[in-house]
Amino acid sequence: MKLLLAAIFLPALSGILSRLLERRGPAVSWIGAAGPVLAAPLGLIPSIRVLTGGSPVHAARAWPMPFGELALNLDGLSAFVLVPILILSALAAWYGVGYLKAHDRRDSADSWLWFGLLVSSMMAVCLAANGLLFLFAWEVMTLSSFFLVAFERHDEKARKASWMVLGTAFLLVMFLALSKTGGSFAFSDFDGKGIAGFCFVFALIGFGTKAGFMPLHVWLPEAHPSAPSHVSALMSGVMIKTGIYGLVRVFGFLGPPPMWWGFTLLAVGAVSGILGVLYALAQHDLKRLLAYHSVENIGIIALGLGVGLVGLSGGLPVVAALGFSGALFHVFNHAMFKGLLFLAAGSVARSTGTRDIDRLGGLLKTMPRTGVAFLLGSAAISGLPPLNGFTSEFLVYLGAFSGIVSMNAVPAVSLAAAAASLALIGGLAAACFTKAFGAVFLGMPRSEAAVRARENGISMTLPMAALAGICVAAGLLGFLVVRGLLPALESALHASFGKELRVASGWLVRVSIVAGVLAVLGSWVWVLRRRLLSARRIGESGTWDCGYLAPSPRMQYTASSFAQPITDLFRFFLRTKKHFRPPERFFPSRLSFESETPDLSRERVYQPIFDAVRRSMERLKPIQEGRIQVYVLYMFLTLLVLLLWQLR
Repeated sequence: MKLLLAAIFLPALSGILSRLLERRGPAVSWIGAAGPVLAAPLGLIPSIRVLTGGSPVHAARAWPMPFGELALNLDGLSAFVLVPILILSALAAWYGVGYLKAHDRRDSADSWLWFGLLVSSMMAVCLAANGLLFLFAWEVMTLSSFFLVAFERHDEKARKASWMVLGTAFLLVMFLALSKTGGSFAFSDFDGKGIAGFCFVFALIGFGTKAGFMPLHVWLPEAHPSAPSHVSALMSGVMIKTGIYGLVRVFGFLGPPPMWWGFTLLAVGAVSGILGVLYALAQHDLKRLLAYHSVENIGIIALGLGVGLVGLSGGLPVVAALGFSGALFHVFNHAMFKGLLFLAAGSVARSTGTRDIDRLGGLLKTMPRTGVAFLLGSAAISGLPPLNGFTSEFLVYLGAFSGIVSMNAVPAVSLAAAAASLALIGGLAAACFTKAFGAVFLGMPRSEAAVRARENGISMTLPMAALAGICVAAGLLGFLVVRGLLPALESALHASFGKELRVASGWLVRVSIVAGVLAVLGSWVWVLRRRLLSARRIGESGTWDCGYLAPSPRMQYTASSFAQPITDLFRFFLRTKKHFRPPERFFPSRLSFESETPDLSRERVYQPIFDAVRRSMERLKPIQEGRIQVYVLYMFLTLLVLLLWQLR
């Protein structure tokens, strides 16, 4: 536990030191990054020890707050979630050293302060074994992300987005209810019998808001693009996964799940996954596109959890093990490839000064390392074999298909719908990242900013290379990761799935063998081709260009035009607004076309509520007079009312 305590406090300590030593110039970033980088090995050692069969680690100390204690517990579930948190935090911190060079040193120091607190609080959330400690760490995590999103204080959009990451009261109500039944706030005393359905709904809303389930996702596409890119990688890669961690943790408090829990998560997952990727297809901002893909991948995780709950309810441990293992494995995988994609997008934005996809193009020639990293991340997030995104989705498919052939009509149909939704999500994701990679890295530059783009330094490219390597390794060695999931599932669900996980591991071994054979064959073909062409003279010439002697960037497909056939097909859900100025003569001098796809959840649900609250608050403005005498009068009247109430 000493290593874990050091890992928790180091990021916060380095952030505080960075803020205190802001006058040190470039050293500020290195001081701020040192904590997360040093915490990674300190936390990984005990986490991997637990995942490989070691005993859980528990520590408890008295604290002055009532109704609880400072209780920390490292079991299989918390250890598994800590691994991606530690890895991505260290790599994002390293990347941030180079990314923040162009910013004022005081702004950088502020950023490192909140970055360190965010990393420490995420670890505390995963290790907390007491409801009050969990909520305290949860609020510190939320406030830290708030200030990180508001890093660009002069940007009004960033300030508005930061307010959307504030927490919810649903978790507090749920923990109060559980503590009442268990007699304390200790997780070990929680007993959800009699209130399990109530707690499930409140946990789904409370944790689902942080995770980004639709329609609770509206903060996510606003906050992630506004934050610095290494912060976006951390928030999208691991912070939103604390919501998944909390949801799975609560499952262990509530006893055997009824079937409707699984159906609910399958529906939430299908809606979040499909609409998330559709909204991503319609985006023009590269980081906003990636933010909506976080909603999509949270939907995939929810589908896996739904399959697992259906399996538990139906008494089929194979279905349960495959669903839960696929969901938890995707938690790790999404952290790796989404972190990689956000870091690559940040490299593009820092080099070009823009995130507008339609102002980029041709960057693969000038930024080859970033381009290859983005391509690999795109293939992984699209679920293409043999990368890590495929392995976790493959387990969810296996779980759904196993349930289809083994269960009654209603659960079988729901699992078939889940498998179909997962297939549709994968196809749309492949189309979306074909658009993103093609428009950003292929073709001709569409602006002067794209022409001037150059590769960034090693402090930004090395973390991308590390994450790319993990994506490949987790895909090829997925069977080893699945074996490490056994302690996580046993500690979370209080059930043994050893036999079932050996079956899942066996399937992934076959996938790895096929991938290895194809890799060897591909390498052999590449070597053979080089040998055959080594004695030939290879020239280059232009292809037939349909009579266009001087093609320009304006003749290329834009990202919007590439996605238009798909977005038009789903226009009922997207409601894209188009602004078209048609040509007026045979040889028009001007014409224009613009499109925007507003988030209907924000526009039709939340914005009217916020507007109504704002109008109500504006009516109270006359109360704020600005004179001390009036405020003293308010205090006197309040005390008088309280006295009269007490004496009645």
